[in-house]
Amino acid sequence: MLWNTLQLALRSIRRNLMRSFLTILGIVIGVAAVITMVTLGNGATKSVSDQISSMGSNLLMVMPGQRFGPGAEAGAPFKSADIEAIRNQITSVRLAAPIVSKSATAVYQANNWSTVVTGTSNDYFQAGNWEIAAGRSFTEAEEKSGKAVCVVGDTIREKLFGRQNPVGSEIRIKQFACEVIGLLKAKGQSSMGSDQDDIVVMPLRTVQRRLSGSQDINRLTISVKEGASIDAAKEQLSLLLRERRNIAENEDDDFRVMDTRQIAETLTSTTKILTMLLAAVAAVSLLVGGIGIMNIMLVSVTERTREIGIRMAIGARRRDVLWQFLIEALTLSLIGCGIGLLLGVGGAMLVGSLAGLPVSITPASVLLAVGVSFLIGVFFGFYPARRAAGLDPIEALRSQ
Repeated sequence: MLWNTLQLALRSIRRNLMRSFLTILGIVIGVAAVITMVTLGNGATKSVSDQISSMGSNLLMVMPGQRFGPGAEAGAPFKSADIEAIRNQITSVRLAAPIVSKSATAVYQANNWSTVVTGTSNDYFQAGNWEIAAGRSFTEAEEKSGKAVCVVGDTIREKLFGRQNPVGSEIRIKQFACEVIGLLKAKGQSSMGSDQDDIVVMPLRTVQRRLSGSQDINRLTISVKEGASIDAAKEQLSLLLRERRNIAENEDDDFRVMDTRQIAETLTSTTKILTMLLAAVAAVSLLVGGIGIMNIMLVSVTERTREIGIRMAIGARRRDVLWQFLIEALTLSLIGCGIGLLLGVGGAMLVGSLAGLPVSITPASVLLAVGVSFLIGVFFGFYPARRAAGLDPIEALRSQ
């Protein structure tokens, strides 16, 4: 019985192929858009999580000033003594790296590139999960003496050296030559869109003496020991810095401590909300598609009134007629869903490859698309089907 009803539905769809295609177009666009948005949103969330993880685990970033943006007051910079105090007095700290960043132009032979020069210690590489792809990091003697040596990111290698191994070469930063002793393994773009590989890393004293001209430190990167409480470490760090910076009890901090886990959670929740909003907007096309199915089924009932009357006259029950038109609406909806799924997956893979995002197609999103399409077919197909089943056979036979 069900198979015969399905065959009748397919025969009716084939009879008006162009009209059927235009009817399911809204479903196709809606499903394709929802699958694309959800897939790319999941990929963006995974990308953000991976990029935050690449910054390092259990990381605290300490910067002067109370907040970002316009009107933010700049706090006093940190000193090398602050780093020593943190290492010696907070037992949960595994690594503590001072950071001084300056913009500069790196030159090698006829090539030049504007980049960021970072002055720091070897703790910076371990805390930030940096791997040395070639060469080595700084020696203790190089750090203490402020020798003109550097470790470069993959973007610097590409812009200045092409495919050549830069280790052992000399680049010029402003007025001094710097020997390249190491090459960092590529990390790619950060969650904020900046190129993490566009960097030249030097010993802290080298940058302070040759570029910044002061002993100030811009920010601190603190790695907390595995298993230690991040919250407890943050509290101890804040108390220590308040004491060292002579901040009274009734005064606010003139520095801020950020936890990479909190940053990751905030960014991930933001991308998830944006994904849901975009998916909701795309789902409007499904509603339009459902209205289109109801409209075309009402037209079909009007056109096939005599056919319905003949079927009832030879013994078809009202339930049989209702099922015929309901299955026809469901078939249109599910065909549209199938085409939409293929286009959505293809679109997500294309956009993902162009944007450099991982494509994450979950069974839940596919099942959701199929389920919603099924419900749309039932909801918008029921009224036309009921109207067809409610026709009077005698009146239906009289229609032309």
